[in-house]
Amino acid sequence: MIATNIHRVIKEIIGNHDPYRVLKEKEMLIARELYPEAKLQYKDALQGCLKLAAAANVIDFFREPSLIRQDMRKPVIFAVDDLERFEARLKSAGKVLYLADNAGEVYFDLPLVKKMRQFADVIYVVKPLPVQNDATLEDISNAGLESDFGKVITTGVASPGIILTLASTQFKQEFESADLIFAKGMGHYEALSELTEHGKFFYCLMAKCKPVADSLGVPVNSYVAMLQ
Repeated sequence: MIATNIHRVIKEIIGNHDPYRVLKEKEMLIARELYPEAKLQYKDALQGCLKLAAAANVIDFFREPSLIRQDMRKPVIFAVDDLERFEARLKSAGKVLYLADNAGEVYFDLPLVKKMRQFADVIYVVKPLPVQNDATLEDISNAGLESDFGKVITTGVASPGIILTLASTQFKQEFESADLIFAKGMGHYEALSELTEHGKFFYCLMAKCKPVADSLGVPVNSYVAMLQ
């Protein structure tokens, strides 16, 4: 909530609705550059697609491009690995909400979304307007991937993570009725991990800061695939 208000005020003061645009464009260039190479490291099975999607979570506006490239070329090993439980939940799910994170990750998310669609209906969720370097409808469209993702909706609010009290009615309805929420990145973990619904949230992220890493009980910069 605090971060959302800070971003809103900054945009108003500087008269720029998308102050992270240049950074996002650089990140998407890096992602497009590294995607073909990264995809070769992982098989097309669910586990490989999940690791490919997780690898892209190294992208963030506060990380140096050289470090992003370096980390993305390393193999993904999950410090918390609930893949088997996730696969079982996915196979019994009718509908999955896939909460997208940073703009550059969309290329890496697509194979996993397509793989998950073999088991359930998948709705890809982005932000309606720019906030930090989060993926928006405009980013998906500019990347030429809107039709590939199939059904795409927004949260209805330009906030880091998810703020249900501010989200759109459509998003809240889809959120309530989904059998599984696939939550990408630290912001979604921070926003959803204290909710009480067990077995509904699957977090896929790199723990890039100490508070999140400590909360998950893993070292900083560990990959996590956790069903909660």
